[in-house]
Amino acid sequence: MRYVIAVAETNSFTAAARRCLVVQSALSHQIARLERELGARLFERSSRRVRLTPAGAAFLPAARQCLEAADRAAAEVAAAVGEVRGRLAVGLIPTVTAADVPGALRDFRGQYPKVTISLRVGASDDLIDQVAAGTLDVAFLGLPTNARPAGVAVRELVRDRLVAVFAPVHPLAGATSVTLARLAEEVFVDLPAGTAGRAQSDQAFAAAQLDRDVAFEVSSADFIVRLVQLDLGVAMLPSAWVPQLTGVVAVEVADAPSRVETVIWNLAGRTPAASAFLAIVAEQTNPGPE
Repeated sequence: MRYVIAVAETNSFTAAARRCLVVQSALSHQIARLERELGARLFERSSRRVRLTPAGAAFLPAARQCLEAADRAAAEVAAAVGEVRGRLAVGLIPTVTAADVPGALRDFRGQYPKVTISLRVGASDDLIDQVAAGTLDVAFLGLPTNARPAGVAVRELVRDRLVAVFAPVHPLAGATSVTLARLAEEVFVDLPAGTAGRAQSDQAFAAAQLDRDVAFEVSSADFIVRLVQLDLGVAMLPSAWVPQLTGVVAVEVADAPSRVETVIWNLAGRTPAASAFLAIVAEQTNPGPE
């Protein structure tokens, strides 16, 4: 099963053998043997390319699930005798501030060096789907306060307000405070429509019965900042994240929308590695008395 997954992900028997640390002939022999047992070819092979057959495409998701279950069983056994190992897949949005994720990973790695760690940065909506599917173990999100992620367990970390962000040359950069009504007169840079990050602002303007012009839709918070720096538009960003930015000016919004940062994990349960990591995050975000 590992060999099949490796070939499917690399589209190459040679690259798959290299990844699996075996000679290509051994990998090819084992896949051919599996195909005979299944009674179907999993790959179409030619001198130029390797691709999954319909049978191979049907086999791949179940193979991944089987291997994940086997890996989890091994990790549970190790945990029962006092050892945490396996894998830890963490996702986060770029603007997370409630938890020091790099610091938590440093502490986790120091305590559990046998765990393989992967880190993915993305949008909250995508991270929810990946945690629900088991691709990620833990994810850190930023959501509207009324959002209820489906298919995952949720723990709230902190609530924050959005602030307006301007280029230093913008006329409002020197203001002490602005309102949504005044901001509605500006051109905006924001995340794509329909995303959780965009919903925080959209809901606030809709509740105030205001329309706004979002002229630039980008998928990266960092790129939002770059466009604001060039005075191509204004933005609304989390107040706790903005202080680390340069080349922009933050202004309080009198009727600003709020957002909540959360950590989520799969409803089906947590691996020993995920439980250990969440314990470190809990210590970090809820420190005890000194």
